[in-house]
Amino acid sequence: MKKALFPSPQDAESAFYEAFTKADLEAMMAVWADDDDVYCVHPNGARITGVESVRESWRQIFTGGQTLRFQLREQQYVQGMMLSVHSVYEHITVAGETRPRGPVIATNVYLRTERGWRMVAHHASPAPAVATAEPEPRPTAPKTLH
Repeated sequence: MKKALFPSPQDAESAFYEAFTKADLEAMMAVWADDDDVYCVHPNGARITGVESVRESWRQIFTGGQTLRFQLREQQYVQGMMLSVHSVYEHITVAGETRPRGPVIATNVYLRTERGWRMVAHHASPAPAVATAEPEPRPTAPKTLH
């Protein structure tokens, strides 16, 4: 299979999430660099290193049969000539589930290669719960500071 050419890291990222949504293993691996130094961390998972191990992790996820949709929010990019780091909040909707899942924070790292931009790292973890502030009790008497 000939790999697609991604002229920008944003193109590679779009292809990554499209492959994820479609559970398309070949399209997913077309985004990744052909390098044994690539790594992936799925939410609450261990670090997976190497192209074949990363491929197997995606194969297992895709055989789960869930249909996912992603909305990316709060995207931040740090981009240089050869490397681009993207931090995003993934808001994931799973078909058939009535309640939305909590967001996931993902860091996606892309490297410029002779064949365009390729993913070299994906690290995703659950976003911490946002603390809701309880209203402060109203003082019954004025406070005096000394």
